[in-house]
Amino acid sequence: MLAWLHQACASEKEHLEGLLKMATAQSRDNEMQEILGHISEGVCRPFKVRVEQVIVADPGPVSLYKLTNLLKFYRYTIGQLLGSEATLLSTLNEMEDLCQKVFFNALNVMSSKLVDKVELPPSDLGPTATLTQTLGLLREVLKSHDASVVPLDSRQEDFVKILTCILDPLLQMCSLSASRLNPADMAAYMMNCLYAMQSTLALYEFTDQRLEMLQAQIEAHKDTLVNEQASYVLTKAGLMQIYSIAQQHQPQEGPLSSVHGMDGSSIKAAMARFDAYLSSPDSLILSQCTFLHSTSLREKIHRKAMDLVIGAYELLYKAILDSSNNYTDPNSIVMRTTEQVKTLLS
Repeated sequence: MLAWLHQACASEKEHLEGLLKMATAQSRDNEMQEILGHISEGVCRPFKVRVEQVIVADPGPVSLYKLTNLLKFYRYTIGQLLGSEATLLSTLNEMEDLCQKVFFNALNVMSSKLVDKVELPPSDLGPTATLTQTLGLLREVLKSHDASVVPLDSRQEDFVKILTCILDPLLQMCSLSASRLNPADMAAYMMNCLYAMQSTLALYEFTDQRLEMLQAQIEAHKDTLVNEQASYVLTKAGLMQIYSIAQQHQPQEGPLSSVHGMDGSSIKAAMARFDAYLSSPDSLILSQCTFLHSTSLREKIHRKAMDLVIGAYELLYKAILDSSNNYTDPNSIVMRTTEQVKTLLS
């Protein structure tokens, strides 16, 4: 219907140009625009009724957004032919505003439902069905947004509003859903949710600011999981207790070997357990890390966690070799150098 209106207006303009050229050689652009405005006035009411019928039928946010962009495009295109006071342009503008208002209302209603009834995270700590469905809807809207032929500034303004309507409630929903999880589960779950959002937005324009925000949140949760993974390894491999004592020990407190639990035999037993771990370092990986959907995130977390483990071993290694700590035959207690441990864990 809009394409026909545009074609009809263009045809009428050609007829008018031919007619007025026969009457006078002077330019009559203003008169032509006024006449075209009167000619097209008759289609305004049936067109308005037709668009309202489509909107009332509740076609869904994606169709509403496509219709809004279509009206915006034809308002601009037909506006090149008609005067700014033409009734048809006013009608197009009115229908565009109505369609856009209904579209954002639909998004707001959908978004309010996200935080009203929050799903529990699935056992694999992946995104919930609600998150996946909502991101699918966002993807459809953004796809039609990218294909839109309306001016760039107008598209960018719409984009900011759309992301605010959908992403902010989604982030709130994920945070509420994760609120009762332990730190490691929460970090893995939130990273999977944020990664899903990031993967959706990365394909479209005007997303840089949002992508940076999501990345900052991923980094915060990544640090949590790195610390959890390192603590898990140190605990299971037998170094956590002696590392904590060595870390807090001050020289004025006397030799480290005189502290309870830090005698040579205790440390040697702990180092034997750690040496057993070094023979199969992949045996101590948190299940939360294996649940991460991003391979690169899994690798980064593993690498940073191993750096922390190596740092803990290095502190112990130096403390035991330090003569002021009075360890007898320290080389028999720590049989591997820091570099050797680094090589085995890299």
